[in-house]
Amino acid sequence: MPRISVVIPAYNSEKTIVKTIDSVLKQSFTDFELIVINDGSQDKTFDIVSKINDPRIKIFTYPNAGANVSRNRGLSIAEGEFISFLDADDIWTPDKLASQLQALENNSNAKVAYSWTDNIDDNDKFLLAGTHITANGDVYEQLLISDFLENGSNPLISKEAILQLSGFDESLPAAQDWDMWLRLADKYDFVCVPQAQVLYRISADSQSSNFHRQEKVCLEVLTKAYKKRPNLSKSVINLSLATLYNYLTCRALYQPYTKQRGLFAAYFLLKNIFYDASRIKRLKLTLKIVLKITMIIFLPSAWSTVLLTSIKGAKLDNNKLEVAS
Repeated sequence: MPRISVVIPAYNSEKTIVKTIDSVLKQSFTDFELIVINDGSQDKTFDIVSKINDPRIKIFTYPNAGANVSRNRGLSIAEGEFISFLDADDIWTPDKLASQLQALENNSNAKVAYSWTDNIDDNDKFLLAGTHITANGDVYEQLLISDFLENGSNPLISKEAILQLSGFDESLPAAQDWDMWLRLADKYDFVCVPQAQVLYRISADSQSSNFHRQEKVCLEVLTKAYKKRPNLSKSVINLSLATLYNYLTCRALYQPYTKQRGLFAAYFLLKNIFYDASRIKRLKLTLKIVLKITMIIFLPSAWSTVLLTSIKGAKLDNNKLEVAS
């Protein structure tokens, strides 16, 4: 029986799946099984994975049902004591599993180990560092304020713990990872490996533009989470909402620059200021965001794209704004 089960949900992932799997096969820790859930792919994903010669790889094909269902399908098959999920376009550094397992073994109360994330582009080039937040023990309130795990490819989790919570909530169309981490944090301690070991791929295809849905689902996740800790202070609740709207503002300001995305960004920025009045004090930064939003709304998309991508050193780039905020 393998010590760790790695589950990769894959849907039409022919462009990235080889690099993703290769990052698992190159792990310094080798006692794992790699379960690929082919979620009804219409491209060559199945054929590509089937040709990779490694006895630890198991591939299963199902009708398309989405990432949450695929993760739960992998969870039901997994034989390992610990489990880690990896999106089919993300990459791990070679020491990721070994470091996280060691962290769990050194902290017997913890059931979840996570690492820092850095962001890469379609060509595997570094874009920007993640939040690099270190939190240990009861991280529930901190996780409410910010999903510092940042993605679904991060933690190593006790399989028993996640099974007790019945896996991922398949009814959620977004924010599934955050919901899962919050439910785990409500019951179990976390431990951090303070190293960037998860490389999260940011691409045009991965940026959701359904901002109404994102806002609605994230608010549902937060509302459910507040009920688990009824004694939460108003300041924690407001800060969690402010951080959410800061995140949504930044997501809306990713390319492609369109009037609709600019209007969403303006709306989210106003909500952010409502819940975090201190934002007004950061006037210079806020005005730069407002300027970017104004350009996107009132200029043709081609013009705003040229202008914003040509500006250097002004910190109007959304990635820098997200970190600074």
